[in-house]
Amino acid sequence: MTKKVVLFCLLGVFAFQLQAQKKKKPNVLVIYTDDHRYSGVHALGGEAVVTPHLDDLAHNGITFTKSYLMGAFSGATCIPSRAMLLTGRNLFQLEGTGYTIPANHTMMGEAFMNAGYYAYHVGKWHQDMQSLARSAHDGAKVSGKPAYLTDQFRMPFHDWEPNGNYKRENCYLLEYDGNGEVINRPLTKEDKKGPTGTEKIGPHVSEVLADEASIFFKRYKKKKPFFMYLAFPTPHDPRQAPQEFKDMYPEEDIDLPPSYMTQHPFDNGHIFLRDEELAEWPRTEQVSKKHLSDYYAIISHLDAQIGKVINTLKEQGLYENTIIVMAGDSGLAVGNHGLMGKQNIYDEDGIHIPFIISGGLVSASNKGRREDAFNYIHDIMPTICDIAEIETPSTVNGKSLLPVINNEKETIRDYTYHAYRQHQRAYRKGDYKLIEYVRSPDDDWKRGNIVTGSRVTQLFNITKDPWETFNLADFPEFEEIVAKLRLEMKEKAIELGDVADGKRTKFDFWKHYY
Repeated sequence: MTKKVVLFCLLGVFAFQLQAQKKKKPNVLVIYTDDHRYSGVHALGGEAVVTPHLDDLAHNGITFTKSYLMGAFSGATCIPSRAMLLTGRNLFQLEGTGYTIPANHTMMGEAFMNAGYYAYHVGKWHQDMQSLARSAHDGAKVSGKPAYLTDQFRMPFHDWEPNGNYKRENCYLLEYDGNGEVINRPLTKEDKKGPTGTEKIGPHVSEVLADEASIFFKRYKKKKPFFMYLAFPTPHDPRQAPQEFKDMYPEEDIDLPPSYMTQHPFDNGHIFLRDEELAEWPRTEQVSKKHLSDYYAIISHLDAQIGKVINTLKEQGLYENTIIVMAGDSGLAVGNHGLMGKQNIYDEDGIHIPFIISGGLVSASNKGRREDAFNYIHDIMPTICDIAEIETPSTVNGKSLLPVINNEKETIRDYTYHAYRQHQRAYRKGDYKLIEYVRSPDDDWKRGNIVTGSRVTQLFNITKDPWETFNLADFPEFEEIVAKLRLEMKEKAIELGDVADGKRTKFDFWKHYY
């Protein structure tokens, strides 16, 4: 058999299936999770977290092992992450920090609606509400805006508002009555931020959203294919899960990852903020084990809810013609490098995410396939559009992975570039990853009456050292590699438009870099 014939036989993981169904349009389910690092799926990272349903998606689909958040200009990294997912635009092409999505930036839901799909939203929304209104025909249990209590058992919900006019007074909480039935009551001024809820008070937000998605599938009778965006606000803190899931992870039995540290070795520019105040300093083994136990517990609970959704698809006969996309919005440290949050550009701690394409349309020969092509979150939208054979909007600047899926290309990118506020930049190419930190006198950070500044360089052989534990930057034999990557990183910054912008951050990283 010739090389061309072999290639032809391998082409079209999904296209072959669609042809077999006479071009019947596939349904699309996009599952987006919150603060869910790559190693937070057992089948991907091999960690002790139990995720049988996410593992099953990976075993029956294609996993992209080098998928990344490009970065953020906000401590709330989920804002730009979701903007990049929903618009297919890179970090530097968003409006400001990504909260507002301009009307001329076509969103994922809009693209599918324009192609004849029925679009439905369930769960978290972290952008402006007008952009939500134009991204779906209908939805249920909108959360995150306009009220948020930071409590997984007391999550304020809002019913769908087609005009985008979401008001706090229309939010409600779900609670159990005396008979164990779920009731809803209005949100009041006395409902302060938590977490104070428990599984005895009301249903967990992950359960509520999974139930809503399942209800939609059970009732869906339209001839149009559906597009659903199912956005879970977990495993974001507070890391609350029902006790049976917490019991799966005795804190004394938790193994800490190789990058565990009691504290970060230097000031990374934004080290004191909400996420880092979730645990006391130093991050003792006991402290980190507790937080990692809680993290694993809420992930396993989330996994069980995703399992319910997938099972409903199968029970309703929808699975075989549905493309299922699962991705996380960011990494999370939970003790790695002495950090707790995701306000950094280490891999597992901040930017490395799970990304799986699965469902009944994946051919048998491609189940369990892993691809190590570099890609970003904003590449997901054009990839899904190409797989579903709908037009990718002209406002998208992400790159489709379909050529990789179809074995036409080995990769769509030969590097990745990352930014966090005005403090951190990273450049990854080949085996190496360069991270540069700048603390400038412009930063409004005073120790006593002295305004300080600093500069730190890290170089990791991330192929050999995926947890980024050994800094090579100070060794003479790596001087040429550091110099080469620095030069290329600056070139990419110019190409990408990483320049001072008052809409994103007050100061400029590059002003203080050299």
